[in-house]
Amino acid sequence: MSDAAPGASASAATTAQPASTRTPADAVAIDVAVAALRAGELVAFPTETVYGLGADASNPDAVRRIFEAKGRPADHPLIVHLASPAQLAGWARAIPDAALALAGAFWPGPMTLVLKRHPSVIDGVTGGQDTVGLRIPSHPVAHALLAAFGGGIAGPSANRFGRISPTTAAHVREEFGDRVRVVLEGGPSEVGIESTIVDLSGDAPTLLRPGMIEREAIEAVLGVSLRLPGTHSPRASGMLASHYAPRTPTRLVAADDLAHAVASIHGRAAVLARSAHPAGLRCARWITAPHDPAGFARALYGNLRALDAVHADLIFVETVPDTAAWSAIRDRLGRAATPA
Repeated sequence: MSDAAPGASASAATTAQPASTRTPADAVAIDVAVAALRAGELVAFPTETVYGLGADASNPDAVRRIFEAKGRPADHPLIVHLASPAQLAGWARAIPDAALALAGAFWPGPMTLVLKRHPSVIDGVTGGQDTVGLRIPSHPVAHALLAAFGGGIAGPSANRFGRISPTTAAHVREEFGDRVRVVLEGGPSEVGIESTIVDLSGDAPTLLRPGMIEREAIEAVLGVSLRLPGTHSPRASGMLASHYAPRTPTRLVAADDLAHAVASIHGRAAVLARSAHPAGLRCARWITAPHDPAGFARALYGNLRALDAVHADLIFVETVPDTAAWSAIRDRLGRAATPA
């Protein structure tokens, strides 16, 4: 794993939080969170992908608070989280058979479907577009919150816009402090990177954002190939060139070149690699990540946060395999290493 495993680090950080700032996700905490949502406040909650910064998706003032807290551009659409497919008709005006097929195969789970919006959906959620992103998360705390609330919860990742997504409640507190009154705790996120986004609002299914549900699995359900996004595709979360980024400049380096790159830097280097720290090579911190895609993804954002906290001059990340199983991870790393 790493010289400080992300799971262990997250657990220690959470324990260190003052009790007054933590909300264990029991029935009482869910009731508190639901009351906050109905009052137009923000609630951070765990999902299987990352922690979300939630607001009542039908309340324009509450949705505006998400954008203010994150520093998010107003034209950047949000994903609405639902408790059940039965709620789809209240958010989308056209639900194609392809959407029902994907929902049946992958919901609850880390997949977002982009559909034509219902006329009642507010512009703040859609970024002014004629589409809306919808998903049903599988995390039990998220499900309990959504079921108790009864409506849609707009929930982008609970971090400052463009920065590393949070995969623990402690990460959320690091980002926002007391600005978010309720932070429901649900342990480290199981998937660790954001959902796969599939656009079904046009003539052909389009993969807007890769995730840990692979392209081939989606195409097998649909029976057709997914298109790549074009100039007329809807805007969606995570499509900007620079995103998921540490504050420390980040560079992707091939495995064979990594040791030389670290040795050559004029300053302090921090490293995320799939290989062990070479003896004698000096760096501020070296984290050895899991070798499998699921493990790498689960630990990715915690590892990047740990390296960012070192305040090195540069973070080097070893490139990952160019295979389908690693496509979502390559996407996140490429955006994290692109200057804003």
